[in-house]
Amino acid sequence: MIQEVIVTTQNAKGETHIAPMGIHLQKDKFIILPFRPSTTLSNILESKSAVLNYTDDIRIFAGCLTGRRDWPLSKTEKIDGHYLSSALAHRELELIEIEDDDTRPKLFCQTIQMINHAPFQGFNRAQFAVLEAAILVSRLKILPIEKINSEIEYLKIGLDKTAGDNEYEAWGWLMQLVEKHKWELNQK
Repeated sequence: MIQEVIVTTQNAKGETHIAPMGIHLQKDKFIILPFRPSTTLSNILESKSAVLNYTDDIRIFAGCLTGRRDWPLSKTEKIDGHYLSSALAHRELELIEIEDDDTRPKLFCQTIQMINHAPFQGFNRAQFAVLEAAILVSRLKILPIEKINSEIEYLKIGLDKTAGDNEYEAWGWLMQLVEKHKWELNQK
């Protein structure tokens, strides 16, 4: 199973990095698969820890992909790190095993602490649409533009039926990157 979460990691200088990721769940272990090179990978290898943030604020997923990474943070309790202040829950993880790979190492982690902060009220279709659009945007350079256009057209249906201000804001950020990508393709 894969869970779409926000991963926060910290380097030795105490700087927190925020990144959306699909985390694999395998029994009681979490597998983080960051690409080489990445800040997430460097930070986890350095600190031997990470935080999984469970949030329904879809703007954070879209924001991280569009250069908006300044989200309020709170201090973790069991590891040296931070979690998103708006997280509904967060899980503090400890790195226990590394399966090395030249492209995408597998980092096996176990939970040190799990804290619930607020109840989950459920997602609407617009939140799913923004999440899927964010995944598309993260793959702009590897997917054909026809696939991106077709997916966005379909996702916009759910967005238009159920979105609130946050979803429209996040969608707008993502569509700016899509339009920039299309412009760059036309310049070639």
